[in-house]
Amino acid sequence: MRRSAAREPDGAGRGGEAPVRRRSARPPAAARRVRRLASAAAVAAIAVASALVPVTAAHADQVRDLEYWLNDYGFTQAWKTTRGAGVKVAVIDTGVDGSVRDLAGAVVGGTDVSGVGAASGQKPLGDAESADHGTWVASLLAGRGTGPDSGVLGAAPEAGILTASVALGKAMGPVGSDEQIAEAVRWAVDNGASVINMSLTRNTLDWPTSWDDAFQYAFAHDVVIVAAAGNRGSGTSEVGAPATIPGVLTVAGVDRAGKASFDASAQGITIGVSAPSEQLVGASPGGGYVQWAGTSGATPLVAGAIALVRAAHPELKAPDVIERIIRTARPAGGAVPSPIYGYGLLDAAAAVTASVPHVTANPMGDLGDWIRIHRRAESPSTPAPSTPAPGGDPQAAPVPAKLTPERALPWSRFFWPQWSVLTAFWLPFGLIAGLLALVALGGVGAWLHFRRMRSKE
Repeated sequence: MRRSAAREPDGAGRGGEAPVRRRSARPPAAARRVRRLASAAAVAAIAVASALVPVTAAHADQVRDLEYWLNDYGFTQAWKTTRGAGVKVAVIDTGVDGSVRDLAGAVVGGTDVSGVGAASGQKPLGDAESADHGTWVASLLAGRGTGPDSGVLGAAPEAGILTASVALGKAMGPVGSDEQIAEAVRWAVDNGASVINMSLTRNTLDWPTSWDDAFQYAFAHDVVIVAAAGNRGSGTSEVGAPATIPGVLTVAGVDRAGKASFDASAQGITIGVSAPSEQLVGASPGGGYVQWAGTSGATPLVAGAIALVRAAHPELKAPDVIERIIRTARPAGGAVPSPIYGYGLLDAAAAVTASVPHVTANPMGDLGDWIRIHRRAESPSTPAPSTPAPGGDPQAAPVPAKLTPERALPWSRFFWPQWSVLTAFWLPFGLIAGLLALVALGGVGAWLHFRRMRSKE
């Protein structure tokens, strides 16, 4: 994503538990290697936000029992109204393997913006487990399971996944991470996504101007963008872009008890809502399951809840959808909103069924206003075009035209009897010349006087 420090695709370091695979548990050395890869994943541009824990064996019928958030955060209750059918959610990540049984039929479109992936966006990109990140995220969001009571069942199990594969860190090719993200956002919008999941972070508060246009393009097309806050355990103590971009719904992480996670979350004033980021489970490319942690996993749970809201209330615009998520959240940690929990803990059932007043603006802020205030010093010196680019702000003040240099005054004008020339040149010149003449005459007179006096002696 960016060329700075890439973090896990959910805006933090890989926070997480141990990859749970069908094969036997790995030896301690292998488990340590997995943890090491997770924390160093995507160190070169944008980073994915998740973490791994020691690997333990698990079977598909055990996985469903691990998904405590389905009941605790209102998903099973919300499914009585909708399961997200008809809603497309874009997963901008390391690629989603749609051949996994748990994702059968879930991937409805894809692309690669890295230049090193598959055209379908379904080739996992990256080193070792870092390449599996996108599939883990997608399974938490829209997993279909492998049976009535087995496999990973996502937050919106009937929503469609649009996968845009990006390459981070050592996997990155000729396209920079910042450019990949901008292109992926535009592709998602153009291909019908009404929700975009970004389980990644740039690890900086700021972002490139190319993201201004891409994110404005998404907002102008009524798309909700959800981003991970990041993980303290991966070095992200303060949220970074895209979680700092006005209008983006930022997700923090909590443990199973609903308390802020120390390692698998970060803090910042842009946090909107919190969701589980510990003891998560996901489907891995090629089969098997992984237990992991990080706001990379909390983010698709919120994106899934948004897909449920959009399916149940197709008439609502993006600001109203976000308002439902934050206003129905269960308060946590005292002050609301807070830099740790945002407006509280996600409640998918309430978000889908509660009566929430209409809003006229995105409660997470306005990127257009931010650009108008903070990008002025970076504006070009030429006048802005009268017709704004897609997603641009038509109300932005035009940039002043550059002043043309003054024309030199022709030399012949100094000899014409014009008042302006007389007062601007000849009068000052005459006064100065007269003064210099008097000084010169006085000097000559004094010199002659002293010379006479010496001759008389």
